[in-house]
Amino acid sequence: MTGEVVKALIVLTPAESKRLIAKGVRNLEEVRRALKQGIIIVGLGTTNAYVAEELLAALSSKEKIDKSRYAAGTVTPGGTSIIPKEERGRELILKNGEVIDATVEEVVDELSADDVFIKGANALDATGTAGILMANTAGGTIGIALGRIMARGVNFIIPVGIEKTIPYSVTEAARRVGIERFYHSMGKPVGLMPVYGRVVTEIEALKILGASDAFPIGAGGVDGGEGSAIICVECSAEHMDDLMRQVSEIKGEPALKLVKVT
Repeated sequence: MTGEVVKALIVLTPAESKRLIAKGVRNLEEVRRALKQGIIIVGLGTTNAYVAEELLAALSSKEKIDKSRYAAGTVTPGGTSIIPKEERGRELILKNGEVIDATVEEVVDELSADDVFIKGANALDATGTAGILMANTAGGTIGIALGRIMARGVNFIIPVGIEKTIPYSVTEAARRVGIERFYHSMGKPVGLMPVYGRVVTEIEALKILGASDAFPIGAGGVDGGEGSAIICVECSAEHMDDLMRQVSEIKGEPALKLVKVT
């Protein structure tokens, strides 16, 4: 029956979630607009590596992203870690649909309300507040850019997987931690910055790609399924096949491997 709402259950590994989120970000109206005319800064981060790839694909660009180097801070089995500066890639910066050779520091003062700044997060609480861990005592990229972003109304997009949902207030946690407050640390001690923008999780990405609704019903797994998101998707029957085709295309996305971390 045309218009009948049907349900589908999907399971996404963290790598598959990152790819789905990236496709959602690519299809946001403000991103599509800025790809044609405007500035887009894609900060370093593992989810952002997929976003960068999707944006370059949208432009049919020959530029390539080395995802193994497209991060600064990360979490490994040993704890909170960083990729040494000499091993990192550079942030992707696009201006009027072209890749430009510049740093965030060189471009951030040009940002306006029509432009886009994309930065992933390490935490997401029940209120939808995202948090970014900072191992740099000056706050890293977000420390450089956030004041200008918020003051000017730049489109701040925060791609983050629901595996990073925490059962505690990000704002309250931020008040209680900081690099210099830890007596011991498994890995690098960090601070936590609450940030406010357009959060794009797997749920938002599915809606952008055509779902009428989506909601998580479970998480986790074993034997390679660790960190998986289990999601119920609702959609009209006439659109579900297309939505599932898009999701099926990202199944099998390989897990991300990073270069040396410290």
